[in-house]
Amino acid sequence: MRIAHVITRMIIGGAQENTLFNCQDLISDYGDEVLLITGPALGPEGDLLGQGRAHEVPIELIDSLRRPIHPWRDWVAARALKRVLRSFQPDVVHTHSAKGGLIGRAVAWSLGVPAVVHTIHGAPFHDYQNAAARRFFIGCERWAARRCHRMISVADAMTELMVNESVAPRSKFTTIYSGMDVEPFLAARENREKQRRELGLADEHVVIGKVARLFHLKGHEDLVRAAPSVVTAFPQVRFLLVGEGILREPLLQLMNDLGVRENFVLTGLVPPQQVPRLMGAMDALVHTSYREGLARALPQAFLSGIPAISYDVDGAKEVVLDGETGFLVSPADISQLAERLIQICCDFELRQAQGRAGRQKFTDQFRHQTMTRQIRDVYSELLR
Repeated sequence: MRIAHVITRMIIGGAQENTLFNCQDLISDYGDEVLLITGPALGPEGDLLGQGRAHEVPIELIDSLRRPIHPWRDWVAARALKRVLRSFQPDVVHTHSAKGGLIGRAVAWSLGVPAVVHTIHGAPFHDYQNAAARRFFIGCERWAARRCHRMISVADAMTELMVNESVAPRSKFTTIYSGMDVEPFLAARENREKQRRELGLADEHVVIGKVARLFHLKGHEDLVRAAPSVVTAFPQVRFLLVGEGILREPLLQLMNDLGVRENFVLTGLVPPQQVPRLMGAMDALVHTSYREGLARALPQAFLSGIPAISYDVDGAKEVVLDGETGFLVSPADISQLAERLIQICCDFELRQAQGRAGRQKFTDQFRHQTMTRQIRDVYSELLR
């Protein structure tokens, strides 16, 4: 097959890693001709391709393909994308992200590409937007959905959201969980003691980790506000925040105001290959984002053999099985969050049992090879 992937930017993020693994697997495992079309990797998250991980994947950079809405630049990006696709002559165009998905589907559809597929990593509309913005983005998604043959959701919750907003009929959706390289996470605890020492963590510390940009709607403030109750009940707790972002200074100020600064360790921005070692240093993961398709950090925690405490949003409940692989908490319920954190800190056997259960259930499901095989089956079905 000749397959073109279109994505707005290849920053360090879940959707981008998903796309890169898919491209690499299609080339190495199936011998397909693949072209990755993307805009510049702008933003504080870091450049995924700049780390040399693209290997043999051919890349076409369209400088005008940017995340912010900009009618003139978006028109230029569409023209450039049309030229690239006409030259490449793909059998399949597979789009990702809101902007890449909107422009990519429109252009591919206008060219009569045999199979046009879009993956929903996370909806561009949500309850925390103003009503006008939400209606606008829902309208955009409805328009774009009519210009593709199939939509892939990274969680059943994404399908439910789209169907409930009449973006497309249920028959147009297929759920395929976002794949990853599972082996480093399965081996995450091999260097546990060394990693903990490097972070200044002692044997008696129970480490609750969070892997996310320090950004709005990621819920770091909720975790900091829950921390005093947890520290009072279990003084040996340490919160390990992996990630960087614009909220770093306000969060540090809040930690100081609440008297819990010494209970937090911030790593800043780290390369993706370092995340498994950091997971290995943790005893549990906390995920307090208010919106997420299905956060990769959740299955990564289970692969690493640790439980997860997560807000019950979007696809979280599909992997955080309450009481079995971790605990679900109502979004913004600081009291309930603190209670679950205290419970997980105080019960070693519970952490071990939930971590084992998560690893047994989800290892094969989240292999990137499993994801690529399922995605390629969608391509084959559409082309037939």
